[in-house]
Amino acid sequence: MKLLEERIVPSGPEAARGLLTGLLLRTAQGDHQAFSEFYRHTSGQVAGLVRRVVIDRELSEEVVQEVFIVVWQDAAKYQAPVGSPMAWLMTIAHRRAVDKVRSTQSSRNRDDRWASTAPSAYDGVLDTVADKMDARTLITSLACLSTLQRESIVLAYFGSLTYREIAVMLSVPLPTIKSRIRGGLQKLRMQLEPA
Repeated sequence: MKLLEERIVPSGPEAARGLLTGLLLRTAQGDHQAFSEFYRHTSGQVAGLVRRVVIDRELSEEVVQEVFIVVWQDAAKYQAPVGSPMAWLMTIAHRRAVDKVRSTQSSRNRDDRWASTAPSAYDGVLDTVADKMDARTLITSLACLSTLQRESIVLAYFGSLTYREIAVMLSVPLPTIKSRIRGGLQKLRMQLEPA
């Protein structure tokens, strides 16, 4: 007669803490089964916390995955006398979630700043240049411009600077920069348009 091994699920906070502590210690030794059990017992709470902070579902899932990667890599850093396994885990989860929100917001701010610094008045010649030629042809065509025109056009269209920023950078009046760019674009148009 075979004896069936019964799984005993701990009840009460101290028993749960003991179970999670044991799982973390085994995880620190590279025990995949212990890690899977730890994940099974804690992933719902981690996902709930992360979702409340991050809000976006896909980003939340990404953060939860990152949290458990940290658990796998840093399980040996857990110190039972300092706090419970759940407190340690939720601290990691909260920090990762906040970092993700900050990172995402910082990226959006950078994109907004970049969009606001792009030249506000676009000339149709830029579209013609981009559509009709590759980089080598463009470099050759830029050679027909004066040094001052080429410098201003490169800063405006390839350096993503506004006319005002170019004027400040080159210590030249704004109308002069506009004239250089306008004249340079006209030369480029004549160079690029079929005869």
